[in-house]
Amino acid sequence: MMSNLDPQQRSLADWLIVLENLNMAHIELGLSRMTTVAERLGLLSLPSYVIIVGGTNGKGTTCALLESLLRAGGQSVGVYSSPHLVDYRERVRINGESPVAEDFCAAFSAVELARTQGDQPDVALTYFEFTTLAALWLFRAAAPDVVLLEVGLGGRLDATNVVASDQSIVTTIALDHTDWLGSDRDSVGFEKAGIFRHAKPAVCGDPHPPARLLAYAEQLGTPLYCTGRDYVWQQAEASLEDSPHWSFSGFGLQLDCLPQPSLPVMNAATALATLALSPFMPNIHAIKEGLTRAQLTGRLQQLQPQLWVDVAHNPESATYLASRIPRIKGQGRCLAVVGMLKDKDIPASLAPLQPLIDDWYLASLSGPRGATANELAQWQPGDCFNSVSDALAAAQANATEQDVVIAFGSFFTVADVLACHTEAQQ
Repeated sequence: MMSNLDPQQRSLADWLIVLENLNMAHIELGLSRMTTVAERLGLLSLPSYVIIVGGTNGKGTTCALLESLLRAGGQSVGVYSSPHLVDYRERVRINGESPVAEDFCAAFSAVELARTQGDQPDVALTYFEFTTLAALWLFRAAAPDVVLLEVGLGGRLDATNVVASDQSIVTTIALDHTDWLGSDRDSVGFEKAGIFRHAKPAVCGDPHPPARLLAYAEQLGTPLYCTGRDYVWQQAEASLEDSPHWSFSGFGLQLDCLPQPSLPVMNAATALATLALSPFMPNIHAIKEGLTRAQLTGRLQQLQPQLWVDVAHNPESATYLASRIPRIKGQGRCLAVVGMLKDKDIPASLAPLQPLIDDWYLASLSGPRGATANELAQWQPGDCFNSVSDALAAAQANATEQDVVIAFGSFFTVADVLACHTEAQQ
C-alpha cells in the first residue's frame, strides 16, 4: 500500500520504505504491467544505444567491464544493476556516478503518477518493476550514449526486457532460481535467450550454450556470436610473481598482452566481443585503460591488505573464486567468513573452496531466506556465529600478518562486511 504522504513531498528514505512494503514485493514474472506503465511514460525505447545483459553469473561484472571500456573510449554510459550492497543509489550509475537523492525522488514520483493515471484501475507493480521504471526514466533524462541494463531474473519475463534494445548478452547459463527458470540448462537457457531481438546482434559467453538457446536465436533471426566459435580468449601462463595477461581474437581482431582486470577475464572477453559488434569499439590504448580501471564493489574486492570480499553464492561463482585464492592467499592461511541463503546450493557452492580454506567462520543470515550457521555446518564444519559481524571479528582476531580473510556466500554477507569496514574507518 502506498503512503498517504504526497509523492512530491517524499524523501528518498520515504520512497524506499513505500517500495519495500508494496503488496507485490514478492517475485511476479511478466511484462504486461511494465509495458502498460512504460508506455505511459514513453520508456519503451530510449534515446541511447541499449545493451541488455543476462546470464546466471557475470552480469554485473560484464556491465562494469563494458562501462569501463566505453568510458575509456570517450562514450557516456548509464548502468542499471542490482542488487545494491550499501546504498540504494548504487543501482544506477551515469558516467560512474549515482544520481542524487532528489533525482530518484522525481523518477519515483513520475512512475507513481503514470501507475495511477487515467480511468483504468491502478497498475500494481513489484519493487523491481517500480525501480526499473525509475531507472529508465533517469536514463531518458540523461540520454547517455550507451545504456547497460542488467537483467534481474531470467530474461524473457524480466522487467528490463520491456525496453527496445540494440544488443544482447548472455554471460553464462547454470542452474539457479530453478523454481522460476526450470530445473535443467536447456530450460534456463531458453529463459535467458528471451532478451534476444530479431536482426540485433547477441553474444553468448558460455562455452557450452544450451540447444534451446541456440535454436531460439535461429528461430528469432538473431545473429548470435559465441565464445570458442566466433571469438577466442586465452589466459597466458604466469607465475605468482609475474603480472598475468591474456589475449583476445575474433571479428578481425588480434589483441595480445592485455592486462588482466580484477574482474573475470571470461567476462572481459564477452565485453570485447560485444563492443566489436557495436559502433563503439575502443582503440587498443582505451581497451588497456578500461581493463585496468574496471572494478565492481563486492566482486573480489580488497578492503584491507588482509581482507577480501566476494559475492560468490552459487557453484559457478564459487569455482571462479577458488581459482583466484592461491594468488590472494600467498604463503599464509586463508580464513573464510561465510553466510548464505538457504535456497542456494550450499554444498556445491562450498565444495570448490574446501581444499583452499584453512579455517571456517560460519555466520547466520537474518530474514526468512537466511541460512543459520548450524545449517552451514552440516556441509562444512567450522566455528558458528549469530551474525556476519561476529564471524568477521573472530576471523580477524585469529589472523596473523601472513593470513588473509575472505568473506563470501551472499550479497547480504558482503554488505554486512562493507558496513563493518566503513564503521571501522570512521
